[in-house]
Amino acid sequence: MIKKVVEEALSEQINAELYSAYFYMSMGNYLNSIDLKGLAAWMSIQVQEELMHASKFYNYIHERGGKISVKAIKAPPTDWDSPLALFEATLAHEEKVTGLINNLVDIAIAEKDHATNNFLQWFVSEQVEEESNVSDIVSKLRLIKGDSHALFMIDKELGQRVPLFTMPVQGVTN
Repeated sequence: MIKKVVEEALSEQINAELYSAYFYMSMGNYLNSIDLKGLAAWMSIQVQEELMHASKFYNYIHERGGKISVKAIKAPPTDWDSPLALFEATLAHEEKVTGLINNLVDIAIAEKDHATNNFLQWFVSEQVEEESNVSDIVSKLRLIKGDSHALFMIDKELGQRVPLFTMPVQGVTN
């Protein structure tokens, strides 16, 4: 049985993951509105990843005999000054999520919940990858300094991203 403090912290993370999906959905909407379909498609895959993360937490809490506490999701921003500003906001958001995951690990360690600590290590590795990927995009966007031809090339490149998984059905584990 999962300890209440761990259950509550993991439930909060579900909310954070759902907010991330909503945040990236808003970013994709903005990118579509300025005709950067490749960047918007990249964000669409981010939405799928965040929903998958929320589903992993959901399933884990239930596997441990816990109950999820569902909360409202706040509205994300809807406009950015540029694609660079958008991806800088993305990087800042991923850094915040890394902090949230690290905090969950700290809670699991403090509660001597080795199963949850083990579960969270996938997310620790995932956040390293997330920050690295977004940091690379930010570097490219800074390098081009608003060159529309170079932005077109980045848009085309990022539009080729494909999902690495299929969305699991909520409550179903593989």
